[in-house]
Amino acid sequence: MNSKPHFNILDGLRGAAALMVVWYHVFEGFAFAEGSAITTFNHGYLGVDFFFMLSGFVISYAYDDRWGKGLSTWDFFKRRLIRLHPMVVLGAVIGTISFLIGGSLRWDGAETSLGWVMVAMLMGMLLLPAWPGAGYDVRGNGEMYSLNGPTWSLFFEYIGNIMYALFLRRLSGRGLAIMEILLCGAMVSFAVTDVSGYGMIGVGWTLDTVNFLGGFIRMMFPFTMGMVLRREFKPLKVRGIFWIAIALLFALFSVPYVPACGNICMNGVYEMFCIIVFFPIIIWLGASGATTDKISTGICKFLGEISYPLYVVHYPIMYLFYQWLIKNESYTLGSCWPIVLGVIATSLLLAWCSMKFWETPVRKWLGEKFGK
Repeated sequence: MNSKPHFNILDGLRGAAALMVVWYHVFEGFAFAEGSAITTFNHGYLGVDFFFMLSGFVISYAYDDRWGKGLSTWDFFKRRLIRLHPMVVLGAVIGTISFLIGGSLRWDGAETSLGWVMVAMLMGMLLLPAWPGAGYDVRGNGEMYSLNGPTWSLFFEYIGNIMYALFLRRLSGRGLAIMEILLCGAMVSFAVTDVSGYGMIGVGWTLDTVNFLGGFIRMMFPFTMGMVLRREFKPLKVRGIFWIAIALLFALFSVPYVPACGNICMNGVYEMFCIIVFFPIIIWLGASGATTDKISTGICKFLGEISYPLYVVHYPIMYLFYQWLIKNESYTLGSCWPIVLGVIATSLLLAWCSMKFWETPVRKWLGEKFGK
């Protein structure tokens, strides 16, 4: 049994970041329906980069000292599959149900055959991405997983886990630092020169060349940064950091889009400032602190438990919300705030039910049957 102390504040921050991603996707919906740029909570997509850094920190903390003490590479892969894949499967199923409820319609209005929908569901359950334009790209938007778009980040999370087990964990402190410097240079170059043409680092969701490369770098840099933080970690004496960290994340994500300056993507500069400077500080302080009252402890526990299910299940609800926005030509929060509250409440309830009645019992059963 693992007797290591648990970072309950990091659990809470992961859940808070998941909620902020949901909030960002609400405003993404307004922009998508209107055909305009996102103008509110502009940088909520950076929650994904925060997740990657948290993942590197937590995986390094949990497993670095287990290699050579009974933990094999296959044991590690089994543990990670048991941890992650039950929700991958459920996310594909919920995405399929949402797509069928929405009329099986592509974004251009054409109807997708049930056969291709079933193929897309199977591909999603197996975490196999779709090529843009393939028949199982059922929404026609080029997403890796068009039944549940955010699954793209789990695809790269799996790659990060494989890289950790086969390569990254073996690096010395100096070797990992050199790797981190190289990845930092690659990501800064990608973001500041706006290689994708998006004006942002929000890449990785499709399999075109730029997105795959960008998504890989986008995962690897914060993931290895998390590993570096864990190896160098020495706790500080801090109090009340949970609420301060949440407020800081919300403030960072709320900064408006930063216009370009000549050939320099200033929005990319801001993104790199968040990822390179602020995220490591927040994680370091979050790992240093501990909740001291029942309310904060309970909130951190709840947010930690639903964080992963919420991230996985909320976007199928968003697809239906986006369809509603387009149909009703509603483009602002003020025009449909009761619907937005319903979307968020439904996402939270679905996440809790998924955790309670699927993720937890399935992981327990798999752990007893295949775990070690």
